[in-house]
Amino acid sequence: MYRLYGRIGSGSAAVEAALAIIGAPHDIVWVDTSAGEHLTEDFAAINPRRQVPALVLPDGGVMTESAAMLLHLADAFPEAGLAPRPGSSARARHDRWLIFMAVNIYEGELRKAYADRYTVDPDGADAVRVAAEDYLGAQYAIIEAEMKGDFLVGDSPSMADLYLWMVASWRDPQQIKAETPRVEAHSRRLRAIPQVQAIAERHGA
Repeated sequence: MYRLYGRIGSGSAAVEAALAIIGAPHDIVWVDTSAGEHLTEDFAAINPRRQVPALVLPDGGVMTESAAMLLHLADAFPEAGLAPRPGSSARARHDRWLIFMAVNIYEGELRKAYADRYTVDPDGADAVRVAAEDYLGAQYAIIEAEMKGDFLVGDSPSMADLYLWMVASWRDPQQIKAETPRVEAHSRRLRAIPQVQAIAERHGA
């Protein structure tokens, strides 16, 4: 059984959706970061960065980084069809998008939400936040321009699509509809998947 440590509104949502679609036995441990549960020594033993999500594998191994978890699950459950075949050109495109979003959009959202952590200037947080918003807009524009079909790669949803649904849910709904209508339509398409819908309702996504 997998054990996912997560938090509502966090990067655990896409992993929750993947586990649900795959049908992998799992449980979820909710970490109350507002109460500092992620700062305890017990949680640091799971993830030294003291962040969620963290995924405990059936053999007891521990993974951090939500994008890495999705790649692992795609390869551990190939019959689910949530990523193209390893080594294929389609898989290269899939992995490109997944990592693009992890290092650009996810990180940009962190800079926007926690701007004070990205500057030593007490008066610099607002500038960090504005720059992060501009940066995020540029990254979404790249996805919008290159999204040609219903999904990022191929004719069916993939791990990359689950990740895009998750990070897009952190944007202002009216903004994403106005600026990136293809991404907005993609989010609606993903939420129509029954397993995703249940998790979207849980996370307010």
